[in-house]
Order: sequence, then C-alpha cells, then structure tokens
Amino acid sequence: MTEFSFRAATKSDADRIMQLIEQAKTLMRNEGRQQWSEQYPARMHIDNDIASGNGYVLCTTDNDVAVAYGAILFTGEPAYDDIVGSWLTEKRAPYVVLHRLAVAEEMRRQGVATRFFHEIERLGASKGVSSFRVDTNYDNDYMLRILSKLGFSYCGEIKYQQGSRQAFERVLSSFGRE
Repeated sequence: MTEFSFRAATKSDADRIMQLIEQAKTLMRNEGRQQWSEQYPARMHIDNDIASGNGYVLCTTDNDVAVAYGAILFTGEPAYDDIVGSWLTEKRAPYVVLHRLAVAEEMRRQGVATRFFHEIERLGASKGVSSFRVDTNYDNDYMLRILSKLGFSYCGEIKYQQGSRQAFERVLSSFGRE
C-alpha cells in the first residue's frame, strides 16, 4: 500500500505539477470535457499558487514525488458571493476552497483524489473554518462522483467569465465523527 505525505508545494515541485496539469488537460480533452482550456491552468497560475502559499501536493513518501496537486484557499472565492442558490453555511462564513485539482495519470482510480480531499478537510478543520466549498463543470463526471461519495451537497451555480459551474459544500463540523 502506498504511503503519502501532504505538504505545501515548493518552487521545485512546479515542473512536476505542470506535468500533472497537462495530464489532466489531456484527459479532459480526450473525454470532451470543458473544465479547463489550453490557456488554463497555466504555469503562471501554479507559480502564483506556490508563491502565495496556496499550492499543495500529495506525494508518495518513498520518493517525495507529487501525485496530486491542488490550490487550497482560505481567503474565499469572490465568485462564490453571487451564487445562484444558497450555501449550507452563512455566505461569508470562513471556508476552504479547492481549485485546480490534478492527479497523476498513473495514480488515477486509486483513491488519491479522495485522500487529497480528506487532507484539505483536516487542514481546514485545523484552521477553524466551518466548511469546504468547491465548484466544477457540469460535465466533470469524475469530480461529481467524488463530491457525491464524500457527502458534498449541491448548492447552486457559480458564474465565471468562462461559464457557469456547479457549486458544492460540505460542513466540516461533522468531519472526524464519521
């Protein structure tokens, strides 16, 4: 069984993170999904995530190679303020949000994304946030299955410049009691 460590990404992880992003883009493109484009996410997004302390990686403990990446924000997501629907918790209550999740091609369907979500929940709980919010494209079946499996509730739609996304939330106060 593979052991993992979860940590903040560093500049030295950036090339590997971009490999994960490119693998995810290829998969989405091959499956006809509209989640990401050729221009997004780009290296500048990853560099900004790392510089701001928002980039995180899940690594194998045997060689410390990133097998999953995500941007984890505790400062909110401005688009979430205008949800068409309603959040489970107060609109402006402290929450954690995940963007840009990518899992290594060789690690797909092995529970890596689920483990990444659990690490985010632990990190969020340790920072005292009340919920975990995430959005995804309507055609991202993989993410939609994970969100359903992990008990996220559909809350409505979020509008971005590039289109609408489905919004989900999980209250963190119940984490650790399941």
